Amino acid sequence: MKRKVLLKHLKKCGCLLLREGANHSVFFNETKKKLSTVPRHKEINDILARKICKDLEIDLP
Repeated sequence: MKRKVLLKHLKKCGCLLLREGANHSVFFNETKKKLSTVPRHKEINDILARKICKDLEIDLP
């Protein structure tokens, strides 16, 4: 999955970009009070994308 597609899905589900690290972006789900990191690769493995959504407690893309 493309990183852009995942980021668009996270923002659509109400997750906010909390901060940018050197290798990862940290997203926060305000309603569920959950955190997850998204690596800065152009392609993100589908299994990792599912885990990020599960960590943030949002629907899968």
